[in-house]
Amino acid sequence: MVLAFPRGFCAGVVRAIDIVKLALEAYGQPLYVRREIVHNKFVVNGLHEKGVLFVNELGEVPAGSRVIFSAHGVPPEVWAEAEARRLKVIDATCPLVTKVHKEAVKYARDGYAIVLIGHSDHDEVIGTLGEAPDNITVLDPEGDIERLNVADPAKIVYLTQTTLSINDTRRIVEKLRRRFPRIKAPNSEDICYATQNRQAAVLELTKRAELILVVGSANSSNSRRLVEVAQSAGVPAHLIDDIEDIQLSWIRDVETIGLTAGASAPEDLVERVVDYLNALGYPHIEPGGGVMENVQFSLPPELAEAAAAHPPRRPGE
Repeated sequence: MVLAFPRGFCAGVVRAIDIVKLALEAYGQPLYVRREIVHNKFVVNGLHEKGVLFVNELGEVPAGSRVIFSAHGVPPEVWAEAEARRLKVIDATCPLVTKVHKEAVKYARDGYAIVLIGHSDHDEVIGTLGEAPDNITVLDPEGDIERLNVADPAKIVYLTQTTLSINDTRRIVEKLRRRFPRIKAPNSEDICYATQNRQAAVLELTKRAELILVVGSANSSNSRRLVEVAQSAGVPAHLIDDIEDIQLSWIRDVETIGLTAGASAPEDLVERVVDYLNALGYPHIEPGGGVMENVQFSLPPELAEAAAAHPPRRPGE
């Protein structure tokens, strides 16, 4: 068995989960979270068991209550609704998603047409689109670039969802450049460091493993991309939430299994899979990859005091 490194929680996910735990410690119940704080059902269920209340829309939150916005970000109208209903908001949006929001606002202010490459039904894309809906056209990765029309082909820029496949995005950008030779790129890469590192680690696994298992929930974009990266390299790959999803037919006659986890999947799930595979006859574990990550994001100011008094446990502690 080859275990990918890095894998699992990224800095944005760690920050978002820390925010929920610290807010619960500092303010008590009731504590509401709009949508899933991160896209992993085990993380969400674990926080729900601690008393956190998850809602789909702010209309489910009593006026004046405290609510946390998820790591994926929200459009401006959600902020406006929260203010109108006097909600006490704690923003857990990943700073790398906030960066894309700010880019959208800047380019829209400068009169650019914005092509936002991403999955139109993903919370992150919905949030970014809301920043400048009159300027942004969402281009799904499978979308038809030839059908795109902009008012001024000399003033066009592309932005991307942070959790896309690097190779797929590169191909899409190449097609955009052929269609719009003067299209502008964002000042820095929108696809986040963790997405890039985990996809690179999976590519390393494909050189050594006959099958790759990706721990992550079905609504996790970055986890699904890891499966696609492996499959694109010619190696069978499957997304699993937990050991119950593993089909024995997948591993029949497979000598080496590669194992990784999406950026919102906790390490204890990976350990469960490792133990399960050990029992099935895969006792030897080798590392794959090797990129070190030391990224940390600061907490919201209102939680700094709570963090000092009750420092949250990090994954693996």
